[in-house]
Amino acid sequence: MYGVVTRNEPELSWDGFDRAFYEMKDVTGRATEPVTNGINMISCFGDNAAVEGNPDVASVSAEGDLATRERTYFDWDYVCPTHEEYRRGILEMVESAASDYPDVRLDDVGFARPEYCHCDRCNERFADSEYEDRQEWRASVITEFVAEARELIPGDLYLTLYPDPYEGHLYERSGLDIDALAEYVDEFVVPLYDMAYTTTYWVEVIASGFVDRLPKPVSIELYAVDVDIDNLIHAVEVADEYAESVLFGYDASQARATLRRMQADQQDGVSHGVDVVDEDS
Repeated sequence: MYGVVTRNEPELSWDGFDRAFYEMKDVTGRATEPVTNGINMISCFGDNAAVEGNPDVASVSAEGDLATRERTYFDWDYVCPTHEEYRRGILEMVESAASDYPDVRLDDVGFARPEYCHCDRCNERFADSEYEDRQEWRASVITEFVAEARELIPGDLYLTLYPDPYEGHLYERSGLDIDALAEYVDEFVVPLYDMAYTTTYWVEVIASGFVDRLPKPVSIELYAVDVDIDNLIHAVEVADEYAESVLFGYDASQARATLRRMQADQQDGVSHGVDVVDEDS
């Protein structure tokens, strides 16, 4: 099964894709109206515009550092998951999306990194909670958010994961308790982005790790912009061995060209795998 991830609504109806995801809200804070012919994607706690407009919504480390793009390791700004007004706004967006199309995908769910968040609100809520361990409390915050979103989504709920399948890493990094979340999530999506895919062994390593770890189906999302088609085909073939579906990110034309090439090669009997020579022949 193959799908596309796009910001361009007309591409949702293109032939050749089994499923289509529409970026309704991205990490810049740009948001559009939901679509009725594709799965709406919502960046939940990644939001540059929200943090720039009101730094009080940002996640804060114990040292007082805001989780913004100016910090090492951050590609965008992170909102604190306990900020009630922002959180309520995201859930309203989820409800709006689900009213136009039953399935919804949640991106950027979780805390910014292990050292976040230590804002006054988080400190007070942790102190007043039933938890003695802050990691457990963080996980409860995220699980509760996903559970609330689940109540608003009549169809399938897709959840994007940071591409680290190592045991405990997502829990420590973002507060994601995979087993608890699996109660509410129908399918996980793992982006494995590369600018070239000149090697693909790492795609297999990460994809197989997630399939072994996750109790629900996994889709792998590949980057399609300006990637050589032959290299992209190799990545697709590897991911396809493990994934529920393979998704192409942000270049529907390249994605469709790749699928057409794959279909043509199959009809011609061409193999993109490694040739094995029979030494006895």
